[in-house]
Amino acid sequence: MRISIIGSGYVGSVTAACFAALGHEVICIDIDEKKVSQINDGYPPVWEEGLEDLMQKHVGKNLIATSDYEYAVQNTDISFICVGTPSGNDGGIDLSIVGAASKSLGSAIASKSGYHVVVVKSTVVPGTTEDVVLPLIEEYSGRIAGEGFGVAMNPEFLREGRAVDDFMNPDKIVVGAIDERSGALVSELYRDVDCEITYTNPKTAEMIKYTNNSLLATKISFANEIGNICKKLGIDTYEVMNAVGKDFRLSPNFLNSGAGFGGSCFPKDVRALIGKAKEMDYYPSLLESVMEVNELQPLQMVELLQEKIPDLSGKTISVLGLAFKGNTDDIRESRSIPVIKKLLELGAEVKTYDPLASENMENVFDTITYCESSVESLRDADACLIMTEWDEFRDLDEAFSLMKGNLVIDGRHLIDPEALSTEIEYVGICW
Repeated sequence: MRISIIGSGYVGSVTAACFAALGHEVICIDIDEKKVSQINDGYPPVWEEGLEDLMQKHVGKNLIATSDYEYAVQNTDISFICVGTPSGNDGGIDLSIVGAASKSLGSAIASKSGYHVVVVKSTVVPGTTEDVVLPLIEEYSGRIAGEGFGVAMNPEFLREGRAVDDFMNPDKIVVGAIDERSGALVSELYRDVDCEITYTNPKTAEMIKYTNNSLLATKISFANEIGNICKKLGIDTYEVMNAVGKDFRLSPNFLNSGAGFGGSCFPKDVRALIGKAKEMDYYPSLLESVMEVNELQPLQMVELLQEKIPDLSGKTISVLGLAFKGNTDDIRESRSIPVIKKLLELGAEVKTYDPLASENMENVFDTITYCESSVESLRDADACLIMTEWDEFRDLDEAFSLMKGNLVIDGRHLIDPEALSTEIEYVGICW
Protein backbone atom coordinates (compact mmCIF):
# COMPACT_ATOMS: atom_id res chain seq x y z
CA MET A 1 0.00 0.00 0.00
CA ARG A 2 1.00 3.66 -0.33
CA ILE A 3 1.58 5.52 2.93
CA SER A 4 2.57 9.05 3.92
CA ILE A 5 4.09 9.73 7.35
CA ILE A 6 3.83 13.20 8.85
CA GLY A 7 6.67 13.94 11.24
CA SER A 8 10.19 12.52 11.34
CA GLY A 9 10.88 12.10 15.04
CA TYR A 10 11.31 8.73 16.77
CA VAL A 11 7.83 7.48 15.96
CA GLY A 12 7.64 8.89 12.44
CA SER A 13 11.10 7.74 11.34
CA VAL A 14 10.67 4.25 12.73
CA THR A 15 7.14 3.90 11.34
CA ALA A 16 8.27 5.03 7.89
CA ALA A 17 11.31 2.76 7.72
CA CYS A 18 9.48 -0.28 9.10
CA PHE A 19 6.49 0.09 6.77
CA ALA A 20 8.99 0.34 3.90
CA ALA A 21 10.64 -2.85 5.17
CA LEU A 22 7.21 -4.51 5.07
CA GLY A 23 7.01 -3.71 1.36
CA HIS A 24 4.83 -0.60 1.36
CA GLU A 25 5.59 2.58 -0.58
CA VAL A 26 6.30 5.33 1.94
CA ILE A 27 6.57 9.11 1.69
CA CYS A 28 7.80 11.04 4.75
CA ILE A 29 6.43 14.56 5.18
CA ASP A 30 8.32 17.12 7.25
CA ILE A 31 8.33 20.91 7.17
CA ASP A 32 12.03 20.89 8.11
CA GLU A 33 13.91 20.80 4.80
CA LYS A 34 17.07 19.70 6.58
CA LYS A 35 15.32 16.55 7.81
CA VAL A 36 13.87 15.96 4.35
CA SER A 37 17.34 16.09 2.78
CA GLN A 38 18.78 13.92 5.53
CA ILE A 39 16.18 11.19 4.99
CA ASN A 40 16.59 11.32 1.21
CA ASP A 41 20.33 10.78 1.77
CA GLY A 42 19.47 7.65 3.74
CA TYR A 43 20.11 8.95 7.25
CA PRO A 44 17.41 9.15 9.93
CA PRO A 45 17.05 12.44 11.88
CA VAL A 46 17.18 10.48 15.17
CA TRP A 47 19.43 7.73 16.47
CA GLU A 48 17.71 4.40 16.91
CA GLU A 49 19.31 0.98 16.72
CA GLY A 50 18.83 -0.58 13.27
CA LEU A 51 17.03 2.46 11.85
CA GLU A 52 19.84 3.75 9.68
CA ASP A 53 20.33 0.32 8.13
CA LEU A 54 16.65 0.21 7.15
CA MET A 55 16.74 3.69 5.66
CA GLN A 56 19.92 2.98 3.71
CA LYS A 57 18.22 -0.11 2.30
CA HIS A 58 14.91 1.47 1.29
CA VAL A 59 15.49 5.16 0.54
CA GLY A 60 15.25 5.79 -3.18
CA LYS A 61 13.40 2.52 -3.68
CA ASN A 62 10.17 2.60 -1.71
CA LEU A 63 10.96 5.38 0.80
CA ILE A 64 11.36 9.10 0.09
CA ALA A 65 10.84 12.38 1.95
CA THR A 66 9.22 15.68 0.99
CA SER A 67 7.85 18.87 2.52
CA ASP A 68 5.00 18.95 0.00
CA TYR A 69 1.74 17.74 1.60
CA GLU A 70 -0.09 17.98 -1.70
CA TYR A 71 2.35 15.68 -3.47
CA ALA A 72 2.40 13.18 -0.59
CA VAL A 73 -1.37 12.94 -0.21
CA GLN A 74 -2.02 12.71 -3.95
CA ASN A 75 0.39 9.79 -4.17
CA THR A 76 -0.66 7.81 -1.10
CA ASP A 77 -3.78 6.15 0.27
CA ILE A 78 -3.18 6.53 4.02
CA SER A 79 -1.53 9.30 6.05
CA PHE A 80 -0.15 8.78 9.55
CA ILE A 81 0.12 11.74 11.92
CA CYS A 82 3.31 11.10 13.91
CA VAL A 83 4.10 14.61 15.16
CA GLY A 84 5.10 15.63 18.65
CA THR A 85 2.66 16.34 21.46
CA PRO A 86 4.81 18.19 24.03
CA SER A 87 3.63 18.93 27.54
CA GLY A 88 2.11 22.33 28.20
CA ASN A 89 2.83 24.42 31.29
CA ASP A 90 -0.15 22.86 33.07
CA GLY A 91 0.99 19.29 32.36
CA GLY A 92 -1.56 18.77 29.59
CA ILE A 93 -0.38 18.08 26.05
CA ASP A 94 0.08 20.74 23.41
CA LEU A 95 -1.99 19.75 20.36
CA SER A 96 -0.93 22.67 18.18
CA ILE A 97 1.36 20.54 15.97
CA VAL A 98 -1.33 17.87 15.61
CA GLY A 99 -3.78 20.62 14.67
CA ALA A 100 -1.42 22.11 12.10
CA ALA A 101 -0.83 18.70 10.53
CA SER A 102 -4.59 18.05 10.41
CA LYS A 103 -5.22 21.34 8.64
CA SER A 104 -2.51 20.67 6.08
CA LEU A 105 -3.83 17.17 5.47
CA GLY A 106 -7.36 18.47 5.08
CA SER A 107 -6.26 21.04 2.51
CA ALA A 108 -4.40 18.39 0.53
CA ILE A 109 -7.30 15.93 0.69
CA ALA A 110 -9.64 18.64 -0.66
CA SER A 111 -8.03 18.43 -4.09
CA LYS A 112 -7.79 14.63 -4.16
CA SER A 113 -10.33 12.66 -6.12
CA GLY A 114 -10.07 9.38 -4.21
CA TYR A 115 -10.76 8.19 -0.67
CA HIS A 116 -8.04 8.85 1.88
CA VAL A 117 -7.54 7.55 5.42
CA VAL A 118 -5.98 9.66 8.16
CA VAL A 119 -4.44 7.74 11.06
CA VAL A 120 -3.33 9.35 14.30
CA LYS A 121 -0.24 7.64 15.72
CA SER A 122 0.86 10.53 17.93
CA THR A 123 0.02 9.99 21.59
CA VAL A 124 -3.04 12.12 22.29
CA VAL A 125 -5.54 12.26 25.14
CA PRO A 126 -8.84 10.40 24.70
CA GLY A 127 -11.20 12.28 22.42
CA THR A 128 -8.53 14.06 20.36
CA THR A 129 -8.91 12.04 17.17
CA GLU A 130 -12.66 12.51 16.96
CA ASP A 131 -12.97 15.94 18.58
CA VAL A 132 -9.91 17.71 17.14
CA VAL A 133 -8.39 15.90 14.16
CA LEU A 134 -11.61 14.77 12.45
CA PRO A 135 -13.37 18.19 12.55
CA LEU A 136 -10.27 19.99 11.26
CA ILE A 137 -9.93 17.63 8.32
CA GLU A 138 -13.63 18.02 7.56
CA GLU A 139 -13.31 21.81 7.70
CA TYR A 140 -10.22 22.06 5.51
CA SER A 141 -11.14 19.30 3.05
CA GLY A 142 -14.80 20.16 2.69
CA ARG A 143 -15.60 16.46 3.01
CA ILE A 144 -17.52 14.36 5.51
CA ALA A 145 -15.70 11.77 7.63
CA GLY A 146 -16.72 8.23 6.75
CA GLU A 147 -17.73 9.32 3.26
CA GLY A 148 -14.97 11.41 1.71
CA PHE A 149 -12.21 10.20 4.01
CA GLY A 150 -11.58 7.74 6.82
CA VAL A 151 -10.15 8.27 10.31
CA ALA A 152 -8.45 5.91 12.73
CA MET A 153 -6.22 5.91 15.80
CA ASN A 154 -3.29 3.46 15.82
CA PRO A 155 -1.17 4.04 18.94
CA GLU A 156 2.49 3.10 19.08
CA PHE A 157 4.07 0.97 21.81
CA LEU A 158 7.72 1.48 20.93
CA ARG A 159 10.62 1.46 23.37
CA GLU A 160 13.38 3.89 22.47
CA GLY A 161 16.50 1.92 21.66
CA ARG A 162 14.33 -1.08 20.71
CA ALA A 163 11.78 0.65 18.52
CA VAL A 164 12.55 -1.12 15.23
CA ASP A 165 12.31 -4.54 16.82
CA ASP A 166 9.15 -3.53 18.70
CA PHE A 167 7.50 -2.40 15.47
CA MET A 168 8.36 -5.56 13.58
CA ASN A 169 7.63 -7.89 16.51
CA PRO A 170 4.85 -6.23 18.52
CA ASP A 171 2.97 -7.74 21.44
CA LYS A 172 -0.15 -5.86 20.39
CA ILE A 173 -1.54 -3.78 17.55
CA VAL A 174 -4.50 -1.53 18.33
CA VAL A 175 -6.69 -0.04 15.62
CA GLY A 176 -9.41 2.35 16.71
CA ALA A 177 -11.43 3.40 13.68
CA ILE A 178 -14.57 5.44 13.10
CA ASP A 179 -15.87 2.82 10.67
CA GLU A 180 -15.13 -0.64 9.32
CA ARG A 181 -13.61 0.61 6.08
CA SER A 182 -11.00 2.74 7.84
CA GLY A 183 -10.14 -0.07 10.23
CA ALA A 184 -9.78 -2.60 7.45
CA LEU A 185 -7.40 -0.40 5.45
CA VAL A 186 -5.16 0.27 8.45
CA SER A 187 -5.16 -3.42 9.38
CA GLU A 188 -4.05 -4.36 5.88
CA LEU A 189 -0.78 -2.53 6.50
CA TYR A 190 0.11 -5.06 9.20
CA ARG A 191 -0.83 -8.14 7.19
CA ASP A 192 2.72 -9.53 7.30
CA VAL A 193 3.22 -8.82 11.00
CA ASP A 194 2.60 -11.81 13.25
CA CYS A 195 0.36 -10.19 15.86
CA GLU A 196 -3.32 -10.17 16.73
CA ILE A 197 -5.06 -6.86 16.08
CA THR A 198 -7.32 -5.34 18.71
CA TYR A 199 -10.20 -3.45 17.08
CA THR A 200 -11.93 -0.66 18.95
CA ASN A 201 -13.00 2.99 18.60
CA PRO A 202 -10.56 5.94 18.50
CA LYS A 203 -11.21 7.14 22.07
CA THR A 204 -10.61 3.68 23.53
CA ALA A 205 -7.45 3.25 21.46
CA GLU A 206 -6.15 6.56 22.82
CA MET A 207 -6.93 5.44 26.38
CA ILE A 208 -5.19 2.09 25.87
CA LYS A 209 -1.96 3.91 25.09
CA TYR A 210 -2.16 6.14 28.18
CA THR A 211 -3.18 3.29 30.44
CA ASN A 212 -0.35 1.11 29.16
CA ASN A 213 2.33 3.70 29.92
CA SER A 214 0.76 4.81 33.19
CA LEU A 215 0.69 1.26 34.51
CA LEU A 216 4.35 0.71 33.63
CA ALA A 217 5.26 4.01 35.28
CA THR A 218 3.26 2.98 38.34
CA LYS A 219 5.19 -0.29 38.60
CA ILE A 220 8.49 1.64 38.51
CA SER A 221 7.46 4.14 41.19
CA PHE A 222 6.05 1.31 43.31
CA ALA A 223 9.35 -0.56 43.03
CA ASN A 224 11.24 2.60 43.99
CA GLU A 225 8.96 3.23 46.97
CA ILE A 226 9.53 -0.33 48.19
CA GLY A 227 13.24 0.05 47.46
CA ASN A 228 13.45 3.19 49.59
CA ILE A 229 11.80 1.33 52.48
CA CYS A 230 14.09 -1.68 51.98
CA LYS A 231 17.12 0.61 52.08
CA LYS A 232 16.18 1.86 55.54
CA LEU A 233 15.50 -1.69 56.73
CA GLY A 234 18.77 -3.07 55.39
CA ILE A 235 16.99 -5.37 52.95
CA ASP A 236 18.08 -6.05 49.36
CA THR A 237 15.08 -4.84 47.35
CA TYR A 238 16.26 -6.78 44.30
CA GLU A 239 16.01 -10.03 46.26
CA VAL A 240 12.49 -8.99 47.27
CA MET A 241 11.38 -8.05 43.77
CA ASN A 242 12.93 -11.13 42.17
CA ALA A 243 10.63 -13.22 44.34
CA VAL A 244 7.61 -10.95 43.89
CA GLY A 245 8.06 -10.98 40.12
CA LYS A 246 7.64 -14.75 40.01
CA ASP A 247 3.94 -14.26 40.73
CA PHE A 248 2.22 -15.08 37.43
CA ARG A 249 -0.15 -12.17 38.01
CA LEU A 250 2.67 -9.62 38.06
CA SER A 251 5.80 -10.53 36.01
CA PRO A 252 9.25 -9.20 36.96
CA ASN A 253 9.30 -6.47 34.32
CA PHE A 254 9.51 -2.84 35.50
CA LEU A 255 10.08 -3.86 39.13
CA ASN A 256 13.74 -2.77 39.16
CA SER A 257 14.39 -0.07 41.72
CA GLY A 258 16.61 2.84 40.77
CA ALA A 259 16.78 6.55 40.08
CA GLY A 260 13.36 6.75 38.40
CA PHE A 261 11.90 6.89 34.90
CA GLY A 262 12.31 9.51 32.20
CA GLY A 263 12.02 9.78 28.43
CA SER A 264 9.48 11.23 26.07
CA CYS A 265 6.58 8.99 27.07
CA PHE A 266 6.08 7.98 30.69
CA PRO A 267 6.36 11.39 32.42
CA LYS A 268 4.44 13.22 29.69
CA ASP A 269 1.72 10.60 29.37
CA VAL A 270 1.07 10.26 33.09
CA ARG A 271 0.88 14.05 33.45
CA ALA A 272 -1.48 14.28 30.48
CA LEU A 273 -3.79 11.63 31.93
CA ILE A 274 -3.74 13.46 35.27
CA GLY A 275 -4.65 16.67 33.48
CA LYS A 276 -7.46 15.02 31.53
CA ALA A 277 -8.88 13.51 34.72
CA LYS A 278 -8.85 16.86 36.47
CA GLU A 279 -10.66 18.43 33.51
CA MET A 280 -13.50 16.05 34.32
CA ASP A 281 -13.40 16.93 38.03
CA TYR A 282 -11.66 13.75 39.12
CA TYR A 283 -8.50 13.79 41.23
CA PRO A 284 -6.24 10.84 40.27
CA SER A 285 -4.38 10.48 43.56
CA LEU A 286 -2.52 7.29 42.59
CA LEU A 287 -1.13 8.83 39.39
CA GLU A 288 -0.18 11.99 41.30
CA SER A 289 1.78 9.81 43.73
CA VAL A 290 3.51 8.02 40.86
CA MET A 291 4.86 11.34 39.61
CA GLU A 292 5.74 12.60 43.09
CA VAL A 293 7.86 9.52 43.82
CA ASN A 294 9.58 9.87 40.44
CA GLU A 295 10.41 13.54 40.95
CA LEU A 296 11.96 12.93 44.37
CA GLN A 297 13.77 9.69 43.53
CA PRO A 298 16.86 11.01 41.69
CA LEU A 299 17.53 13.60 44.41
CA GLN A 300 18.13 10.73 46.78
CA MET A 301 21.35 10.16 44.86
CA VAL A 302 22.54 13.58 46.03
CA GLU A 303 21.32 12.95 49.58
CA LEU A 304 23.33 9.71 49.72
CA LEU A 305 26.32 11.61 48.39
CA GLN A 306 25.98 14.29 51.06
CA GLU A 307 25.82 11.66 53.80
CA LYS A 308 29.38 10.73 52.80
CA ILE A 309 30.60 14.15 51.64
CA PRO A 310 28.55 16.81 53.50
CA ASP A 311 30.23 19.80 51.83
CA LEU A 312 30.25 19.37 48.05
CA SER A 313 31.62 22.85 47.30
CA GLY A 314 34.64 22.48 45.04
CA LYS A 315 34.35 18.69 44.92
CA THR A 316 34.58 16.93 41.57
CA ILE A 317 31.70 14.54 40.94
CA SER A 318 31.66 12.14 38.00
CA VAL A 319 28.17 11.59 36.60
CA LEU A 320 28.08 8.54 34.35
CA GLY A 321 25.08 8.51 32.03
CA LEU A 322 23.03 11.36 30.61
CA ALA A 323 20.44 9.62 28.44
CA PHE A 324 17.18 8.76 30.19
CA LYS A 325 18.04 5.10 29.62
CA GLY A 326 20.67 3.05 27.83
CA ASN A 327 20.84 2.57 24.07
CA THR A 328 19.49 6.00 23.16
CA ASP A 329 20.70 9.59 22.91
CA ASP A 330 17.41 10.95 24.25
CA ILE A 331 17.80 13.12 27.37
CA ARG A 332 14.15 14.13 27.72
CA GLU A 333 13.17 13.90 31.40
CA SER A 334 16.51 12.19 32.11
CA ARG A 335 17.01 11.61 35.82
CA SER A 336 20.53 13.00 35.39
CA ILE A 337 19.16 16.49 34.84
CA PRO A 338 17.81 17.18 38.36
CA VAL A 339 20.89 15.50 39.84
CA ILE A 340 23.35 17.67 37.89
CA LYS A 341 21.29 20.77 38.61
CA LYS A 342 21.40 20.05 42.35
CA LEU A 343 25.13 19.30 42.29
CA LEU A 344 25.82 22.64 40.62
CA GLU A 345 23.64 24.44 43.17
CA LEU A 346 25.76 22.86 45.92
CA GLY A 347 28.96 24.13 44.31
CA ALA A 348 30.25 20.85 42.93
CA GLU A 349 32.24 20.55 39.73
CA VAL A 350 30.64 18.00 37.41
CA LYS A 351 32.47 15.78 34.94
CA THR A 352 30.24 13.55 32.90
CA TYR A 353 30.25 10.93 30.19
CA ASP A 354 27.60 9.25 28.05
CA PRO A 355 28.23 7.13 24.92
CA LEU A 356 25.57 8.96 22.89
CA ALA A 357 23.84 11.79 24.74
CA SER A 358 26.56 14.34 25.62
CA GLU A 359 25.88 16.59 22.65
CA ASN A 360 22.19 16.80 23.52
CA MET A 361 22.90 17.55 27.17
CA GLU A 362 25.21 20.43 26.21
CA ASN A 363 22.04 22.32 25.30
CA VAL A 364 20.92 22.00 28.94
CA PHE A 365 24.19 22.46 30.85
CA ASP A 366 27.06 24.40 29.30
CA THR A 367 29.23 24.75 32.43
CA ILE A 368 29.99 21.10 33.15
CA THR A 369 32.80 19.02 31.67
CA TYR A 370 31.84 16.53 28.96
CA CYS A 371 34.37 13.70 28.72
CA GLU A 372 35.18 11.37 25.87
CA SER A 373 35.19 8.27 28.05
CA SER A 374 34.14 7.01 31.45
CA VAL A 375 37.83 6.71 32.35
CA GLU A 376 38.34 10.42 31.71
CA SER A 377 35.23 11.27 33.71
CA LEU A 378 36.39 9.21 36.71
CA ARG A 379 39.95 10.52 36.77
CA ASP A 380 40.57 12.57 39.95
CA ALA A 381 36.85 12.58 40.87
CA ASP A 382 35.88 12.69 44.54
CA ALA A 383 32.84 10.49 43.89
CA CYS A 384 30.90 8.85 41.08
CA LEU A 385 27.15 8.71 40.43
CA ILE A 386 25.92 6.11 37.93
CA MET A 387 22.69 7.40 36.36
CA THR A 388 22.10 5.41 33.15
CA GLU A 389 22.15 1.65 32.57
CA TRP A 390 24.83 1.52 29.87
CA ASP A 391 26.40 -1.94 29.79
CA GLU A 392 29.90 -0.50 29.58
CA PHE A 393 29.49 0.92 33.08
CA ARG A 394 29.30 -2.62 34.46
CA ASP A 395 32.96 -3.24 33.62
CA LEU A 396 34.73 -0.16 34.97
CA ASP A 397 36.62 -1.89 37.83
CA GLU A 398 40.21 -0.63 37.38
CA ALA A 399 38.93 2.76 36.18
CA PHE A 400 37.60 3.39 39.69
CA SER A 401 41.21 3.40 40.92
CA LEU A 402 41.75 6.64 38.98
CA MET A 403 39.39 8.49 41.30
CA LYS A 404 40.68 10.78 44.04
CA GLY A 405 38.00 9.36 46.31
CA ASN A 406 36.48 5.89 46.21
CA LEU A 407 32.74 6.56 46.64
CA VAL A 408 30.47 5.08 43.95
CA ILE A 409 26.71 5.59 44.19
CA ASP A 410 24.84 3.30 41.82
CA GLY A 411 21.44 4.46 40.59
CA ARG A 412 20.84 1.52 38.23
CA HIS A 413 22.08 -1.62 40.04
CA LEU A 414 24.93 -2.09 37.56
CA ILE A 415 27.92 -2.67 39.82
CA ASP A 416 28.73 -5.79 41.82
CA PRO A 417 31.26 -4.44 44.34
CA GLU A 418 32.29 -7.95 45.43
CA ALA A 419 33.41 -8.74 41.87
CA LEU A 420 35.75 -5.74 41.67
CA SER A 421 39.49 -5.87 42.12
CA THR A 422 39.47 -2.17 43.03
CA GLU A 423 38.27 -1.28 46.51
CA ILE A 424 35.38 1.19 46.43
CA GLU A 425 32.84 2.44 48.92
CA TYR A 426 29.71 1.26 47.15
CA VAL A 427 26.23 2.64 47.84
CA GLY A 428 23.06 1.61 46.01
CA ILE A 429 20.17 4.02 45.87
CA CYS A 430 17.61 1.44 47.03
CA TRP A 431 19.79 -1.45 48.20
